[in-house]
Order: sequence, then C-alpha cells, then structure tokens
Amino acid sequence: MFDKFHEECGVVGIYGHDEAANLANLGIFTLQHRGQESAGVASADSLDVYCYKAMGHVADIFTPTVINGLPGNKAIGHTRYSTTGDSAHLNAQPFCVTTNKGRMALAHNGNITNAAQIRHELEAEGAIFSASSDTEVVLHLISRSRERTIPAALRDALLALEGAFSLVLLTKNELIVARDPNGFRPMAIGEILKDGRTTYCFASETCAFDLIEARYIGDVDAGEMVIVNEKGLTRERYAPRRAKSQCVFEHVYFSRPDSIVFGRPVVQSRERMGQYLFEQMPIAADVVVPVPDSGVAAAIGYSAASGIPFRMGLIRNHHVGRTFIEPKQADRDFGVKLKLNPVRHLIEGKRVVLVDDSIVRGTTSAKIVRMVRSAGATEVHMRISCPPTISPCYYGVDTPDQEQLIAARKTIDEIRDFIGADTLEFLSLDNLRRAVTDTSKEFCYACYTGKYPTDIVPAESLLTTH
Repeated sequence: MFDKFHEECGVVGIYGHDEAANLANLGIFTLQHRGQESAGVASADSLDVYCYKAMGHVADIFTPTVINGLPGNKAIGHTRYSTTGDSAHLNAQPFCVTTNKGRMALAHNGNITNAAQIRHELEAEGAIFSASSDTEVVLHLISRSRERTIPAALRDALLALEGAFSLVLLTKNELIVARDPNGFRPMAIGEILKDGRTTYCFASETCAFDLIEARYIGDVDAGEMVIVNEKGLTRERYAPRRAKSQCVFEHVYFSRPDSIVFGRPVVQSRERMGQYLFEQMPIAADVVVPVPDSGVAAAIGYSAASGIPFRMGLIRNHHVGRTFIEPKQADRDFGVKLKLNPVRHLIEGKRVVLVDDSIVRGTTSAKIVRMVRSAGATEVHMRISCPPTISPCYYGVDTPDQEQLIAARKTIDEIRDFIGADTLEFLSLDNLRRAVTDTSKEFCYACYTGKYPTDIVPAESLLTTH
C-alpha cells in the first residue's frame, strides 16, 4: 500500500538450547518486519532434522503444538518476502532435504545473482528442481560436491556463488552460518550464558536477541563461515578478502531502529540523517512531523538540530490488512487514508517539515502532502533522509524497474512539483556516508549512484530470491 522498497527476509540460528525451536520462533517473530509472506522453522537432534513452514505471519503459524513437534537443541528460522518470482509454499523456507550427505535444512537472505545460470547447467546434467528458488541451487551444489563433510561441501558451493547472501545451514550434528564475500546482507552473533552452558545465536538483526535475552558479541564477517557443533564455535574464512559492500538501506529503512546492524546502532544513524538534513537546507517552520514509522528517528534528529518542535502529526493504523472494500465514492487518496490519519490540531495553521526515509515512485508522497495540506498546514516542506533513488537493487531488495523510479526520470524540482511540496530536500550522498560513519568505504550505495559492486544481472533473469 505504501510506495516503499519491500523488506528482504529475516534469518535466525540457535545452537545449544533445549528450547531451540521456540527461540528460533521468537527470533523470526521479532524479524517479522523483514517479510510477511511465509515463515518456517527447522530443528534438529542427533536423530533427524524436522521442519515446519507455512504461508502467513509467524504468530499465526507457530502454535504450541507446532513448536512441540520440533525437538532438538538446535534450530534455524526464516521469515520471507520474495524479491522476485513466486510467493508460494513451495518457495517457503527453510528448505529441508535428504541428500547423499545426510538430512539438512537451509535458509538464506539475499540474491544469488548467478543462480539461474547454475540451475540451467545442473538441469542440463539431469538435476531436478521442485521450486523456483535460488536456495535450492545451493543444496544441489552441496550434494554434488566431492567433499565428504558438509562444511567442506558448503565451502565448495559458496565459492561458486555470486551476489548477496547470509545463510544458515542445519544438520543433525551442527549449525553452519555463512556470509557472502561482499557482506551485503547482515548477520549478527549472540550468546546466552546460563547454568554453565553457552547457547550460540545468529540473526539478521540484533533485535531478535533482545527477546530471547541473548548478548550481541559481533558479526559474521564477510566471506566467513561459522561452524557450531559439540566442539564449540569455529570461525574460518572460505573466500579471499574483498572490499565490503554492506547495504546502506539497512540503516536508512529496513532494519528496526532498536537493532545494531553492521556493528552500528540503527537509531543513531537515522537521527544523524535528520540532523544533517537540517544542516543542508535550514528552513523556518513551526513543527517537524515524521511519516511513521520509518521517518520517526530522522525527524527526531531534524528537530534536535533545528530546535523546531517534534510532533506526531500523522498517526499510523497498524492493523490494516492486505485487502479492503473501498467505498464507491472514495477519493484518489483513500488507500493512504487507511494507513495514515493527520492530527489536525497539531498541523492546522502550521508550517510543517515532513520527514520520510525515501521517495520511490512519488505517488504516496504526493498523497501524504495533500493530506497534510487538507489538515490545514500553511506550508509543507518535504525532507528525505537518503539521496534520490535512481537505480534498482539486485542484492536482495524488491525495487521497481528504473523507469518506475521517479528520481531516475525527474529533477528534484520536478519531483517537488509532482508531490506538491513547497520545498524538497534529499540527504546528500556525502552526508549519508557521514551518518553511517562510513570512513572505510564499506557500504553499497548502488541504488543512489548506479555504480554496482558486482556485475549487473537483470532482475528478470533471477530466480525467486530471499
């Protein structure tokens, strides 16, 4: 309903806890914002690997009966948004299969950009696929490896992959976590220390650790594989070091503000984005209003830097479903009105600074500006906490084609006129780098620059991704 980039996916891994499946369930519940199409948990004991997944939200899928049917002291979880391809149960994760190396379950977040090419080669050699997912390609590569151990076979598979991935692999005996050599997608490490035992935890964001009372201890490094088994935790590099390309949009929009991502508090980055927005283009105004929820932290930073009061002048309805019956006489802004409602007495007669995280197509921004004006604002000044988005992402983010991105077709003045704001300012690329403290050039800014850190792969050639 909102004109936003869609979330990617969330993954969780747990090793060494009697309630591993439930901890994985709680972890992906906390990561529900990263994907709302399907969810799954796989657990393992010394006898077998067990799996349950379904379409829908985590809380609706994992009842006590389901969790009780997932025994063992290790588990992985996944909540999914498909960035390309089909949204269907057959593509829900984790993928649980029996191979020549034993029973295993695999889940990942990202886009394997050469998965279609690998799949075509495998199919030509007689391989059979049951889904349209790039995750399945990884399982085939593991099975076909001549290495005898699963860690070695996974290493073989990883070296054949290109693109973005943070993955978790579960067997009867171990949990293996790996991150692509560019480090596009995040993967944090945590631990629970209790009764002399250590439970190791892995998650796309650290907010998943807070609910299960795990302590954040660092990140899986780019190009690193972490193996956890009865011998403890082992870290090894499976690929040569290369320049990191961490997705800056995790800090702009995707991640929850209470998470630490890429070793940095997300809320700190967003507040600085707002601060630097004011420094770029000061404006005389009466109130700073965020577009909830993603614009809140940047609006707080803008208010603190400017001294202009922060007010929640737009209230979001969090309980709108995917479908609704629209009144026959509904106006063109009805969809946004379902989600947002202005607080007239905070806006009427005021010069409003409206803070949001991004403008994609521009259609929703135009509706929000009209809504704020209809609530009585005398001026509306739009401020965006990232640079203009001019290029699609191929690394695990569902972005429109370039011709649908308004900033790829229009100047900032033209965008301002299209959305109907009095002024419009985007955060500069340099200030975005400052906000995330990217002194070592470790972030990917391809959606703002069109300069990709790997070979570009057209979206239509990708398999279903996560």
